[in-house]
Order: sequence, then C-alpha cells, then structure tokens
Amino acid sequence: MPVLSRRALVASGAAAAVSGPVAWPAFDAGLPAALRYTGINLAGGEFGALPGVYGREYLFPSVDNARYYARLGFNLVRLPFKWERLQPELGGEFERGDRDRLVELVQSLTAQDLYVVIDPHNYAKRRLADDKWGTENLIGSREVPSAAFAGFWGRLAGLFAGNGRVFLGLMNEPAGIGAEAWLEIANEAIAAIREAGARNLILVPGVAYTGAHSWLASGNAKMAGVRDPQGHFVFELHQYFDRDSSGTRDEAVSSTIGSERIRGFQAWAKTNGFKAFLGEFNGGRNATGLAALDDICREMASHPDVWIGWAAWAGGPRWPPDDMFNLEPAGGVDPREQTRVLARFAQKGIAFSK
Repeated sequence: MPVLSRRALVASGAAAAVSGPVAWPAFDAGLPAALRYTGINLAGGEFGALPGVYGREYLFPSVDNARYYARLGFNLVRLPFKWERLQPELGGEFERGDRDRLVELVQSLTAQDLYVVIDPHNYAKRRLADDKWGTENLIGSREVPSAAFAGFWGRLAGLFAGNGRVFLGLMNEPAGIGAEAWLEIANEAIAAIREAGARNLILVPGVAYTGAHSWLASGNAKMAGVRDPQGHFVFELHQYFDRDSSGTRDEAVSSTIGSERIRGFQAWAKTNGFKAFLGEFNGGRNATGLAALDDICREMASHPDVWIGWAAWAGGPRWPPDDMFNLEPAGGVDPREQTRVLARFAQKGIAFSK
C-alpha cells in the first residue's frame, strides 16, 4: 500500500474531496440479522503533527458526536489517538490532560450503553521527543523495544480493566514489520494486559495494514499463534474498495469487491475457529461505492460465525465537509449517503427511504 493515503491525510489534517451528484443505488429490502457490534470510527485524537496542542492540531470527539450515531442505531465507537501524546516519555507516566480526557470520554460513552474500541493509531511505530518527534521507530527496535509497548498496554489496560464495554485494539494497521515479529510483540502486550487484571476483549491486527484482502499473502496466517490466557480476543481487519485497497480514492473496483476481498480471510477464520472485527472500511459517495458498502455489510452479516461486528471510517469533529469518507451530516444531507447504507445494518437496524 502507498504511504500517501488516509494515513497521511489524517497526519496533515487535510482530506480528499469529492464532487458531483450521487446516484442512489437500488437495494433490496431483505437484510440478514445485524451483527452484535456495529459502529463508527470517531476520528480526531490521532490528527495533526506532534506534539500538538489540544483543540488546535487534534481534538477528541464529544459525547454528542457519538449520540448522533447512537440515534441512528449504531452501538459502538472506535476511538483513535496517538500513543506519543498519551505517553510522551517512553515508559513514563501518562500525560494527565490526554489521560483524563480519554478516560472521561470513554466513561461517558459507555454510560450511554455504547461499546468503545481503544485505538492507538500508530502503525506499529512511534516517535520520540529526543529528536523532536522527527523519526518513526518500529516497535521492537532499539529505540522502541517491545517491552515499552507491553508496558504502555499494561498501564492503559489498567485504566479500563473494570469496564467490559471497552475493547482494547492493540494497534492500528501495523506496517513495515513481519508477521512473525509482530506476533511476538502482540503476545507480549497481551500478557501485560492480562497481568494488569484486564479481562476486556482484545482486538489483534495483522501486518501489512491488517488488510483482509492480503491477510494470507502477507503472512498473517502466523497470527494463529496468538496467546491469550483468557482466550478473549478476535482479529481486527481493515478493508477498502479502491484498486489497491488503500482507501485513497472513492472509486470502488466493483459493486461486489468488498465481499470478494474479505472471503479469503473469512474462509481461513472459519477453518481455524477464529472470530474477527472489521475496524475500518467505507465506500465513496457514488453508485458503485455505495453498492460495495451494502455488499460487504451483507457478507459480514451473513457470516456471524466469523464477524462479531464492524466500525466504518469515519465520523468525528475535524473532517472537511467534502471528505469522501466523512460520515458527519453536512450540506443539508442528514444522514450522509454512506451513513444511510450502514444504518440499515446497524445493531438496531434503522432503514431510510431514499
């Protein structure tokens, strides 16, 4: 996958725009039962350059942001943030401001009967203050040893150990690291989480941006070696519909590309008895993109023996109104076109007329 993508756009605070009329595709009314967890990424905490000033470079979503989606039938929020901001000094204490904002927000969301996925949005890398945040260091390197990542997770898990509505997403889209090395790092972090007394569900990604389409080709079959003393984990996958699955364009390859791209992983999971969560996906505001979005939601809902749920990308307070994947209401369109499709498959199953 190219580096210049949604990931670079989030880092800069910019976004790709779309234009032109949307042709609403015709969907049939027969829908499979909703999966247990259906939600939205609420971005903002991972935005901007480091270290950043809260309210300027980055911003956590509000409870009202989440309530909007809850009223549409969604019951889960995936909450991205940067590891460096929460723990500026590797192995050190958490920064009080971001820690308190994160804990207060998560507590408020779960008090609204929502589930929350905690998401360090770092791609298996982190920057250090020593070089003024200039270098991305892989977890497992001399600069960022795996023990530092495990220690981070032991500390973070302790904040939410008593809240079963909080799911612990180990890392957003690991990249630039092999599956075998990542597996050992993930297992070390899982051990730290359990040693902290946290019984929460853990979401474990693979490498190569944890793409469903490339799960087997990138060596992620090795992730079958995940060790969790409680056996309370699922795999986290991501999937987009453009030609290289990067999510950099709003053109879907076809109306069925989503289901086609997840089926290889799905078959592997069935064979090996694993379950999964699709942590990012979306289609553009055009007929093929919306049909592909409907298609992947149907595919997952038709295989509840594998999929426990999903979180679409993305809502939150910092998106430009014309961003191609922006799910926030804008320009008098409420709900947005993709949100209408997703809400049909949400846990509460809300449907909309055209």
